[in-house]
Amino acid sequence: MILAASFALALLMGFAIQRGSTCMVAAMEELVQKRSWSRASALLETSLWVVGGFVLLRAFDLLPQVPMGRPLHWHAAVGGALLGLGAFVNGGCAFGVVARIGSGQWAWLATPIGFLLGFAIIARWMGAAPDMPVELPTWLLDAPAALIAAVMAARIAWLLWRQLSNRGSQDQRAWSAHLATLVIGMTFLLLFVCVGAWAYTDILAELATGHFMVLGLRGLLLPALFAGALYGGWSAGRWQHQRPSLGLVLRCLCGGLLMGVGAVLVPGGNDSLILFGLPLLWPNAWLAIVTMCAVVALAIRFHR
Repeated sequence: MILAASFALALLMGFAIQRGSTCMVAAMEELVQKRSWSRASALLETSLWVVGGFVLLRAFDLLPQVPMGRPLHWHAAVGGALLGLGAFVNGGCAFGVVARIGSGQWAWLATPIGFLLGFAIIARWMGAAPDMPVELPTWLLDAPAALIAAVMAARIAWLLWRQLSNRGSQDQRAWSAHLATLVIGMTFLLLFVCVGAWAYTDILAELATGHFMVLGLRGLLLPALFAGALYGGWSAGRWQHQRPSLGLVLRCLCGGLLMGVGAVLVPGGNDSLILFGLPLLWPNAWLAIVTMCAVVALAIRFHR
């Protein structure tokens, strides 16, 4: 039962990422070029969905053991900068890579390979960052669960109504950025209950450090995530069927390398930071994400 539910949730997460074209780089491009916060606010809203979900899980005594945080260190700023630079070179963050592969842009298959290589090389030189014993945040213990549940339900109803009312638009199968991040946040929470904290860059990190024998079900969910994205792109008619050029493959590989190195320093990829670090108010996660966004925005501006 847990196995089937976990697979279905990973498939749905990949599907939502592809249908919503979820990506930090795309969000920063929209902000710099169009002065619009739509995609950026949707990514931030993902963290808010996780916060609300944590409160509800805690209220019903279903919240699993929350991992410890990490001490604030300048490594997080450098790692965030490398995550941003790698995402810009690559043309997509951790979420964006899933969306691109789901659209049949096969050159981006080199990005996870680069991430693995970058993480494996740097992780051998650096010891693991020490865990920082932290208590559960007070908001998780004291927040009014009934009020948060009502707000979440109202927001879900609004997003679904907006999606249905826009069915006559040009791309009827595309999801709004906010609807996609809603599904991403909810599937993450349910996976957290089923298998623990799960972000695909964390799985890649464990593979890079030789822990693939202990991943178990969590490792099997990685192909399910990409399968969901591929189905999302195919069912929407988005597969581009373009033969990847050597230059583009090398660019994606280099971007993945930089992102892997950054994930060692932070530690964590931008997906795990958004889904776990920001909601739990880990200082290194906030520092890394702010630095990443700033680097991506500056790179886009200078590139223009």
